[in-house]
Amino acid sequence: MEFHHIPVLLNECLDGLAIDPAGIYLDGTAGGAGHSREIAKRLTTGRLIALDQDPDAVATATERLKGLPAQVVRSNFREAPRVLAELGITSINGALLDLGVSSHQLDDAARGFSYHANAPLDMRMSQSGPTAADLVNTLDREELTRILRDYGEEPYAWQIAGKIVAARADQPITTTMQLADLVAGAVPPAERRKHKNPARRTFQAIRIAVNGELDALNEGLDGIFDCLAPGGRLCVITFHSLEDRLVKNKFRRWAQQCTCPPEFPVCVCGGKAKAKLITRHPIEANAGELEENRRSRSAKLRVLEKL
Repeated sequence: MEFHHIPVLLNECLDGLAIDPAGIYLDGTAGGAGHSREIAKRLTTGRLIALDQDPDAVATATERLKGLPAQVVRSNFREAPRVLAELGITSINGALLDLGVSSHQLDDAARGFSYHANAPLDMRMSQSGPTAADLVNTLDREELTRILRDYGEEPYAWQIAGKIVAARADQPITTTMQLADLVAGAVPPAERRKHKNPARRTFQAIRIAVNGELDALNEGLDGIFDCLAPGGRLCVITFHSLEDRLVKNKFRRWAQQCTCPPEFPVCVCGGKAKAKLITRHPIEANAGELEENRRSRSAKLRVLEKL
């Protein structure tokens, strides 16, 4: 299947990175190489390292970056410090993370990310390790409830988890439609009539759990920030509130000078900010991009500069 990818907030990312043609840059989520290609095209003596854990993306990005000063490595961005060290790179001038599931992964029904088409219940970005089916057929009701509530912000988490546990007692849940139908049967009729598919939050939650996305993001942000040279920029595009909250809080902490408790009348910690916020509020897609690319609807870009 052709790897279709329209890079979200492309110009805003390029502006945010403030690219130095001689700099070293990291794209931690290469995908279809939409962002990677435009970054690499702006480099002269510089270099781009593009990472992705999905073998399909690695093959596509390698092809699309041919002839440019770029190198593609199959890895999760949480491993960025190790990958850079192995390449002999001690610091980078900028990094980009375009989070969440890629358009290609959603559009390829066989990957099991979408509740719009029937397919094996997979959802693995790396195409290795336990699948979504493994998760929904083995975890107890309490753990399923926690995943749906914490990662999907699902108000009917307990009811949906109960339906899953009851259904799998008769036969394993192996397809996307089986899961979507169970969710629909567990929520009140009024919820089913709403515009958005009631399975949306459940699929998001299980995908995050299968891929360890929030742990990877937490670890990856710390590692990549440590690799930034002074003046280096970090751009992160998020697609749901859990990701955005994590990024916002981490950026805010790095940009904070004083870490004393608020009740202290004067600062005694002598704290120094590690970074400055380039964006006080997230950048969102303009009307033109929203019309051209549906995926940009929930995208939020935050930019930070290391001091």
